[in-house]
Amino acid sequence: MKKRLKNWGNYPEKACQVHSFDTIERLVSLCSAEDALIARGKGRCYGDSSLAEHVISTNKYNRITFFDVEQGVMECQAGVSLDDILRVAVPKGWFLPVTPGTKFVSLGGAVASDIHGKNHHKEGSFSSHTLSIKVLCGDGKIYECSREQHTDLFMATCGGMGLTGIIVSVKFKLKRISSAYIRQKQVKAANLDELLRLFETNKDYTYSVAWVDCLATGNSFGRGILMLGEHAERKELPMSMMEEPLKVHSDSKFNIPFNFPSFVLNKMSIKLFNILYYHKNLKPVQDSIVHYDGFFYPLDNIRNWNRMYGKKGFLQYQFVLPLDQIANLKDIMKKISEKKMGSFLSVLKVFGPQDDLISFPQEGYTLALDFPVRSNILNFLDELDEIVEKSGGRLYLTKDARMNKIFFQNSYPRLSEFKQIINKYNPHFNFRSAQSERLSIIE
Repeated sequence: MKKRLKNWGNYPEKACQVHSFDTIERLVSLCSAEDALIARGKGRCYGDSSLAEHVISTNKYNRITFFDVEQGVMECQAGVSLDDILRVAVPKGWFLPVTPGTKFVSLGGAVASDIHGKNHHKEGSFSSHTLSIKVLCGDGKIYECSREQHTDLFMATCGGMGLTGIIVSVKFKLKRISSAYIRQKQVKAANLDELLRLFETNKDYTYSVAWVDCLATGNSFGRGILMLGEHAERKELPMSMMEEPLKVHSDSKFNIPFNFPSFVLNKMSIKLFNILYYHKNLKPVQDSIVHYDGFFYPLDNIRNWNRMYGKKGFLQYQFVLPLDQIANLKDIMKKISEKKMGSFLSVLKVFGPQDDLISFPQEGYTLALDFPVRSNILNFLDELDEIVEKSGGRLYLTKDARMNKIFFQNSYPRLSEFKQIINKYNPHFNFRSAQSERLSIIE
């Protein structure tokens, strides 16, 4: 029986036949019996990249199969979540090499999206720390791929949105830590120019991210708060933290049990939130020691926070522009401010160099925005697309639910090479998603 399935943005919705497996034999059987299928983990992508006629849930295939505690090398089945990994790794003095803004994503999804974090400018995306991947491909065989073996499959699977096959397991390198805490610095910026200068002068920090007020105008245009971080050494911790220096995060206690009415998140409420958030820091610079959970995953403390956007859901719009396109970044933010299309969450980061086959990051500034689904939102985002495209930028496939195929084809220059590798390992296009069809990756 088909069920109506949505991902984290609650838009779009598709009727899907959902299958699950807990053994390789069951997975091979499923893939040989069905076509038009795609893997899906925790459903934390925002659009339609893990929706298809047949969805293969990896959630029951979720064991950590290998952990070298001395070297920090771990191998896990695809359905293991980053939450699961942290609970095992942190008490042993290890941390994720790269993490997005939520720990509730599957490892398979992390690879398929080639996730990035607050440290991309220093340490790259998740693929930079991935040692090998096992993938069930269209011929029914499982290939182990890496930068040395089946290199084309490895490169097309990292960021490939599940189109090369079903990711079965991943081996990767963790990061050594001596405590579970972050030495955090928050710096207020009066406007966008000051915020960009702060990114530059603090580029040696391992972690950096900024919240931006996209509705501010005049001299306050683009004001924000830059958040910087380093893993705290044990000797830096106050006595209260020394009792359990490698403390694992707790379960979230607050839950949003229903969809908010659509009128709750309106222009005035978003503007008020931005004003309050900017002024929450009374000092221009604040230093503190905080737990990794609050630094990396603040929204994870609110279960089902996506329900704040109402029953119709929301679109997350994340783009990257090259470093020399600051003028166009300002144009995008001016459009948002002028049309009062403010985002409840506006997050600015810096990417370092990356020129992978199909992964999203490229050197430049990336801005992520959330917009409730309303009657005029699609046309507005088309206008933003035009600026991103002329700037030589691109959108993040993991966040995409509506990009048109011409823009996509123009913004991912190695797309034809990616398609050739799909043809090699997925020749009958058994693995396909609603997104891959919409963007004509698979036709």
